[in-house]
Amino acid sequence: MENEKVQVDIMGLSPTPAPSGGGYALILKEIGGERRLPIIIGSFEAQHIALELEGIKPPRPLTHDLVRNIIESLGFSISYVYISELRDGTFYAKIKMDVGSVDEIDSRPSDAIALALKFAVPIYVSEEVMNEVSFIPEKEESESSETETEKQPEKPTFSVDVDPFIRKMNQLKVNLKEAVEKEDYEKAASLRDEIKRLELSR
Repeated sequence: MENEKVQVDIMGLSPTPAPSGGGYALILKEIGGERRLPIIIGSFEAQHIALELEGIKPPRPLTHDLVRNIIESLGFSISYVYISELRDGTFYAKIKMDVGSVDEIDSRPSDAIALALKFAVPIYVSEEVMNEVSFIPEKEESESSETETEKQPEKPTFSVDVDPFIRKMNQLKVNLKEAVEKEDYEKAASLRDEIKRLELSR
């Protein structure tokens, strides 16, 4: 019998202090539940996912754009992606096509999730994997985060007495736009992550 699937959404993406460098933590959140699932992915895949989450369209197609274009040109699509197992510390995923003649395709979770974003289809994780490695954040931290978010100003003010936080955020967003225009996606991803961290710390 097929393992039960839990639908998840992307909660966050941030650099990790990995010894080799270049690692990113992709946090998946159970829809309708409290569990979180962290997955470490490479910087290349993280950049693709970050750009898609931010709605940033690169001037030329990237790898996952190319894969989507090929699948669509063949008349196919994707129904969903599925993180199926954790074996020897490595996550495994499958891509479910919308045609019966094509079985599920093996994939790395990062590639599967990037394509799920491109096709706007659900992301699932097996209940077995969730039970093994997911965690539930402490309620105090969650409530504190919600309270702090409510305290953020609705609109920035652009006087000489602008809040340093707002001034820094505005500059980071300008730098992010310039990095994307120059196709420096590694810098763009780093700037996006810094913006996210500042927003959460406010």
